[in-house]
This record gives sequence, C-alpha cells and structure tokens, in this order.
Amino acid sequence: MTIEKKEKSNFIALIPFIVFILVYLGSGVYLQLQNVEMAFYQFPAPVAVVCGVISAFIVHKGTIDEKFDTFIKGCGNSDIMIMCMIYLLAGAFANVSKVMGGVDSTVNLGLTFIPLKFIMIGMFLISSFISLATGTSVGAIAAVGPIAVAVSQKAGLNLPLTLACVIGGAMFGDNLSIISDTTIASTRTQGCAMKDKFKINSYLSFIPALLTIALLFVYGKPALSLEGSSYDYNVIKVLPYLFVLILAIKGSNVFLVLTGGTLLSGAIGLFYKDLTVLTFAQSVFTGFTNMTDIFLLSLLTGGLAQMVTKAGGLDYLLNKIQKMIKGKKSGEFGIATLVSLTDVAVANNTVAIIINGPIAKKLCYKYKIDPRRSAALLSTYSSIFQGYIPYGAQMLVLTSFTNGQVSPFEIIPLIYFLHFMLLSVILSTFIPFADNLLKKEPWDFDKGELKKVS
Repeated sequence: MTIEKKEKSNFIALIPFIVFILVYLGSGVYLQLQNVEMAFYQFPAPVAVVCGVISAFIVHKGTIDEKFDTFIKGCGNSDIMIMCMIYLLAGAFANVSKVMGGVDSTVNLGLTFIPLKFIMIGMFLISSFISLATGTSVGAIAAVGPIAVAVSQKAGLNLPLTLACVIGGAMFGDNLSIISDTTIASTRTQGCAMKDKFKINSYLSFIPALLTIALLFVYGKPALSLEGSSYDYNVIKVLPYLFVLILAIKGSNVFLVLTGGTLLSGAIGLFYKDLTVLTFAQSVFTGFTNMTDIFLLSLLTGGLAQMVTKAGGLDYLLNKIQKMIKGKKSGEFGIATLVSLTDVAVANNTVAIIINGPIAKKLCYKYKIDPRRSAALLSTYSSIFQGYIPYGAQMLVLTSFTNGQVSPFEIIPLIYFLHFMLLSVILSTFIPFADNLLKKEPWDFDKGELKKVS
C-alpha cells in the first residue's frame, strides 16, 4: 500500500485557489463595468476552476502523473460523487415538477387562500415554500417575482418592500431545503445528515421569519383592493413537494426521496396529460442538464481542493486562521467569516461552501465544533450574504422584473428576514439555543474522534 506524501504548509500552494477566485471575481467586475447584464454569471464558474487547476499543475511540486493522480482522486472523492448524484436527482425532481405545473399551482394556491390584507406576508410565505420545495432561491424568485411586481402595482404596495419579501422568503426556503445545493454541499463536506442540519436551521430561521411577518403585518398592507382576482391551481400538483419535504425531514434516504418525488410528479403529469412518457423522460434529462454547472463545479473543485490540500495550502490557511482563534466560539466565527467573505468574492453561496468546507471540517476537529452545527453555519452565513450582495443572481433576477424602477440598494435595507437571521445566527454562538436539538454528543473526547450520531 502506498501512502500519499503531503507537503509542508506553504502559501504557494494556495495560488490555484487565488487564481480561481480572481478569474471568477475579476471577470464579473470587468463585465459589470461594461454594463453587461448578469455580469457575475457570464464567465462560467467551472471554467474559472479549470484556470485554477492549470495553475496548480504549474506551481505545485511533483510530476505531471503525480499531480493528475491527486486531481482525479479529489474528483472521485466519495463525498463529491454523492453530492453530484444528489444534484442530478434534485434537478430532475425540480424540472419535472415545474413542467407538470407544480410551481404555478403552488403560487396560485397561496394567492387564492391568503387574505388580501396579508398579501405581502403571502409573498414571503409563497417564496419560502417554493424555494423550500424546489431547492432553488433563484427559481422561486423567477416564479414569484413577476407576480409580486404586478400585485404590488395593482394593490398600491411599496414595491421595494414587496421585492424584499420575495428575496427574503426565497433565501429562507433555500437555506432550509433538503434538495438545495447549499444543503447538499454543506452536509456532505461536513459529513452529517440533512435532517440534523434542517433541525438546527429551523431553530435559527423560524424566529426571524415570525419577526419578519410581524413587521409585514404592520407595514405591508395594500392601499387598494384586489377583489375579483382569481387564480387557477390544482392541489394534487402540490403533493410531490409535500412528499419530498416530509420524507426528507423524517430522515429517509435522499436518493429514494428524490427518485420517489420525481416519479410522483411524472405520474401526476401523465394523469393530467401535462406529460407523455417521452416528455417525462426529456424533462428528467433537462433537469440533469440544468445541474451541469454545479455538477462540474463540484467535481472540479473537489480535484482542485485535493491538489491544494496535498501541497500544504489548506494547512497554511488553517495555521493563519488558528492564530486568531482561541476556542470553540471564535472557531465558529472563523468558519462564518471565511464562508461570508468567499461568497461576497465569488457571488455564489454553493461555491463558497465547497471552497471552505474542508477548512471548516478541520476547524471542527481542532476545536470540537459539532459538524452538524458547522454545516448549518456554512449554509446560513453564505445564504445571508448571497441575499445581501447587489450583484448576486437572486438580486439581479429580481430587479430585472422592474425594468429599472427599483435599485438593489432600495431593496437590501428592507430584507427584514436576512437582518433578523444574521442576528439570530450570531447570537446562537453565544447562546446555543439551536444546539439543544442535537441530543447526541458527536465527539468521543477520549479518542478525539467523531462518533456516528445520525
């Protein structure tokens, strides 16, 4: 058996990660200055990773064959492969459910039964459920955003506040969703169960959500009436989302949950003739291809991370971080700071989690931070800052529906949920109210090892 030799801690090993971030961030800044629409999403992230990989082959020590073997080992890491398979199944479920009318029915069902005086609260709740059920905040915003703009104009609502409700709800649902790529990335990199992260996130999120609803009750009442408006919906088409949500919370195998949800959505689509066997198969494949970017990004980043780790890059970064960390609480803030700054730099919360996941896991071992807690921190902080940045996909898609009427800087101060959420997650480090859900101690302190708790 051969043992892979690991180089000593050194800054040079981090250059490939720096190249990746500079290419990704630099292209976005340049295109933004050129007034290109969705500037930070024009240069494909997987190609930016490839630039980092090429630089790793140049600056790291060893032969080409040795470096290639390390890269492939990282790409083929079991956590990376599981993550990629979940992405594919989540994409299939989300697309089939959308094609058979699930998203439209869910939105219209909410608009039908939510009283008009609570319509802004309704926008927050509908966005939350769509994002929670589909695992995509951008998808929820794309579905609810145009309706929110139209309803706001008809009912005399404050348009920036209405849009803030949509983005706040979308980030709330995305952070909790078990099929969100942020959940998949954070739980797989930290080695914990999705249901445990969901429990922690629910404690961190529900009080901010209730406070948001309370404020919207005061400030979100319409000036005009929308009586007479009607919306078509079918309750049966909402069932696949409930099916996936309930089974996932119960802790069922995620592969079975997503496969079952996709088949249920397909069966409903076939019954109502929204799908044929052929279009169902095509919708599944389209769902797969919709996840191509994140699939390749995770695969390539896994390989790059393995190269950087072997060359001593992560050890160098850890050594620098640990000089500022004195214990468990500051360790949690170290994880929070890393993932937040990375998200601001690359404008993609999943990328931020994938980059910082290995570092966070090492900090967990060093300072005995619960990996379930670490997964929740990675997901929550990256989601908060993803909602804040004016050049993030969520904000860019949302403001595109207003034809220039509203600036991101008018919306950001009004995203009450994210403000409350940030306060909640910061307080949770000092007052571990969410940790009461984690009844089993994950650490075997005598051996310094993790126990299986899920």
